This record gives sequence, C-alpha cells and structure tokens, in this order.
Amino acid sequence: MSKKSGIVDLSRRAILRGAAAAGAAAIAGQAVAQTAVDELISAPRRGNWDDQFDAQASRATASVVSNTPMLSGSNLFNFQDAIQNYQAIVSNGGWPQVTPAVKLKIGVVDPSVQQLRQRLMISGDLDRGAGMSNSFDTYVDGAVKRFQARHGLPEDGVLGEFSLKALNVSADTRLMQLNVNLQRLQEMMSKQLENRYIVVNIPAAYVEAVEGDRVALRNTAIVGRDTRPSPLVDSKVSDIILNPYWTAPRSIVEKDIVPLMRKDPTYLSRNNIRLIDGKGNEVSPESIDWFAPKAPNLMFRQDPGKINAMSSTKINFPSPEAVYMHDTPTQGLFNKLMRFESSGCVRVQNVRDLIVWVLKNTPGWNRQEIERVIASRVNTPIKVTDEVGVHWVYLTAWSAKDGVVQFRDDIYGKDGNAQLALQTNIGVEQVSGSVEDDILPQ
Repeated sequence: MSKKSGIVDLSRRAILRGAAAAGAAAIAGQAVAQTAVDELISAPRRGNWDDQFDAQASRATASVVSNTPMLSGSNLFNFQDAIQNYQAIVSNGGWPQVTPAVKLKIGVVDPSVQQLRQRLMISGDLDRGAGMSNSFDTYVDGAVKRFQARHGLPEDGVLGEFSLKALNVSADTRLMQLNVNLQRLQEMMSKQLENRYIVVNIPAAYVEAVEGDRVALRNTAIVGRDTRPSPLVDSKVSDIILNPYWTAPRSIVEKDIVPLMRKDPTYLSRNNIRLIDGKGNEVSPESIDWFAPKAPNLMFRQDPGKINAMSSTKINFPSPEAVYMHDTPTQGLFNKLMRFESSGCVRVQNVRDLIVWVLKNTPGWNRQEIERVIASRVNTPIKVTDEVGVHWVYLTAWSAKDGVVQFRDDIYGKDGNAQLALQTNIGVEQVSGSVEDDILPQ
C-alpha cells in the first residue's frame, strides 16, 4: 500500500464470502431508501439540522447512463477530459479518506459527513453549492447514489462497506486506472467495428447491443470467475440455437460430474444428461466405473429443457476457446452484486430480447416464432444472415458521457495495482444450483 495514498484495500471478495448470496437488490434498495427519505421529510420533528431535506434532490440523481456505446470513438475525448480532470485533482492533493464511526445514510448527523461532502464534491458527484455540514441530507443522498451508479454498486444511498471501499480509493490510483484503460480503448478503436455488434464488458458483467453507434439494448451478465476467466473475443455471431443441447466440457466432467456420480448414481438421469460414445450410441451410466482413475471417454450431453444448462438459448460464434453466450435456468444469479461465477462463457439476462435483436434481419424469425419454437422444446439451430459482431472486452474504467466516469473492480488483476484487484476466493467454487456451464446440481 502506498503511504501517499493511504488507501483502504478495495477488495470486496473477502467481504462477499458472507454477502454473495444476498445479491445486489438495487431496485429494492432504491425503494427502501426513497421510503426513508419520504418519512424524514414528512416527520413532524426533524431535529435542528441546518440542511434542507428535499425529496426531489434525492430522486433526481444525475443519470450516469448513456446511449453512447462503451466502444464508441467519441469516448476517447471523454476519456481524455476525465484524465485531465483527475490529473488536476491529484495535483491539488486528491480527496480525503472518509472514516465514519457510524454507517452514513439519510438523516445521520456525524462529523464524517463533512469528509463525505468534500470527497463527493471533488469527484463531481455533489454540487459545491450543497455546502458543508454534518448532516446527511437528501443532497448527499443523491450524490452517494450517483457515486454508487458510477461504480456498479446498488444505488441505495447508504455508505455501506462496498461503497466505502470504492470511495476510499485514492485519486492517483483512479488516474492510473484511467490511463491503463485509455490504452485498451485506443487499441480497440484501431479495429473496424461492425454497424451491429454485441459487446460484453467483463469487469462490469453486462452486455451492450449496439447499432449505428447507439446502444439498442443493455443486459446484465454473468462472466467467468478468476479461476476460469472469460477470454477477450473478437468474432461474429454464426448462429442461434433454440432449445440447445448442452455438452459438458471435459474439465467439468472431471472436476464436477464424476465426483457427483460417486456420491449419487442417479445424478445424470435426474438431470437428463446422456452418455454418448464415439459412434453416437447411448451408454448406460450403470455400466461405468465411476471410481476409475480417469473419467470415461464419452460425451456428456444434456437434453433440451427447462433445467438445461443453457435453458432456452445459445448464441454461437467462432473463438479459440470455444466460448459462447447463453440463457440460464438460475435467473436469481443475476441479482448478485458479484456476477463472476461461470467457467468462461457468458450468461445473459433477458437473453430473448437480445436474440430478437440479433435475428431481426433474418427472415422468418420474429419474436412470436422464436417463442413458439422455444415452447416446443425442439432443438432448432438458426443461421444468422447478416453481420453481427461479438466483442468481449476488459474495461475497468470508461466514460461514455461527458463528465461521468465509470469504474469497476479489476476482477482478473490486469490493471497492475493490487488495490484494485479482487481476492482469489469469492466462495462460489462450491457445487450448487442447477446445471450450468460451471455450477452443477447436487
């Protein structure tokens, strides 16, 4: 840790061992936070706070979302402006560490709120006209929500442990992060992007569908954990498979399925997974010695259906690592704050919206026909007739809107600063849930 920065370690993963299952219920958090605001404003006695409490100030959190894609060339200008701004902040001594003795949220009066106000003013999240006081009012609440939105955190206005750690990353560390990611973006901009393309930002764990340099769709995603990372990809969609079969990779057969069969010989049949030999014949699980030193040299193929690892949809594209994008039967995973749980493939929330967009220029495949085929449970490959690019990128900092800089954790430790990297154990290596490309049922 740099003596100059005095940074509290950003790593969230040690904390997430206890919090991962709880998820990041951002929408619910916003609703609860707004209820708290309304109660404070309507209370007959609010104490002797010297700051106004304005419901609109809390509701009108400045949007950090833009219709400009992450990979738009216009972002290079935003990036350079952000770097100049952060250089000025660093030259002026950075921002203060926020060290509250109590949890800071709407209605709290504490001397550390002045530290928080100063910190948020310097980063541009709180208007300097909000003034300095010890009161956590609705203006501070709105500024905290804006900060949380820029860092991929639940926008609940509460300065919890995750928000505090992100807040206390020093300005010089953030400046370093911006410079590293500007180089990444410049390299990406040297490539010719398609008019229509899908981009997965791995650290942000979300997907953009882009058309004509505008974002048409955004989808939450689940990407590879650090021990099985998602690779960088530049490719094009080849086909969509509705009701796909799932073929278990050899690594999953050895690490996951064989140990499960040793515990429960009914595992394969319960999960509609068939064993297929090299001639295409089905092999009975009972004929296999599951305690042999090596896993059987057979294909482990799961039938289409609700419990299939890819559920309704698979999006195929050529890649050296043979990765793909897909649906999932365990939709609850999308509510998690840390969505780094796959074996490298990318699961997409509301994936049917995405495939409707991908197939819009492929004759005969409107939403109604797609839904009809999915309901039939019949395996159906569809060749995509127009060019749709696929780009999996690694950006932990970007600016798609003037004056708004987004930051994410360096989940694979590529930024060169340990204070931005996550710890190695998130506590999701256990086998649970339903069949996935990496997480199998007990």
